[in-house]
Amino acid sequence: MKFLTVFVLAAAAFASACADPAANKPKATTSAPSSASPAAPASTTAAPATTDVFASFKPKGTSIDVDAATSKIEFTGSKVTGKHDGGFKVFKGVIDLVGDKVEDSAVVFEIDMKSVFTDAAGLTDHLQNQDFFEVAKFPKASFLSTKIVADTAKGAGNYTVTGDMEIRGTKKSVTFPAKITLAADAVTVASEFSINRKDFGIVYAGKADDLIRDDVVLRLDLKAPRKK
Repeated sequence: MKFLTVFVLAAAAFASACADPAANKPKATTSAPSSASPAAPASTTAAPATTDVFASFKPKGTSIDVDAATSKIEFTGSKVTGKHDGGFKVFKGVIDLVGDKVEDSAVVFEIDMKSVFTDAAGLTDHLQNQDFFEVAKFPKASFLSTKIVADTAKGAGNYTVTGDMEIRGTKKSVTFPAKITLAADAVTVASEFSINRKDFGIVYAGKADDLIRDDVVLRLDLKAPRKK
């Protein structure tokens, strides 16, 4: 009986370690970017031109800065034996609020990829090299929304956001769910979804006996204070 108990507990622990954190999360869809000139493929050897996402952003309403100190951009990646959590410490974003109507508004973001962090120092260093983000060549990632649609089936405050996301020199149109709240003091955005890293040229497989899963969970917790 004691052996059986130990075996069951060990099996449960192993199953938990191997569970895919992206399995029960909404999955983002990707397609060709809306811009006419997509970024250079990640496999090119020449240094690509850095896309200045803010230069192409044309506000139509009131620009509200996202407060990086109270906001978070985090992720969870996993492999056969377990998972790792991480995120980015340095980023800037602007919400273009048009007439207090979410559907008419837009958001633009830029992330300093050198600011990546994880729960393991060795992994943090690895994410910065050519196997993953290759930050020396692609120092920034960006997102510019192109459409926000209310998801009435999920209730008030739920939306489907579409926009051009660029990571590691590869740009894709990405669609994902988000909870967006317009309050008197701030605009907040909360979202959690999975995305396929290979869509952005991050194809490193990992060790033969410890393969890295394709889907990565992204978590956004953004706050943009409104000026009184």
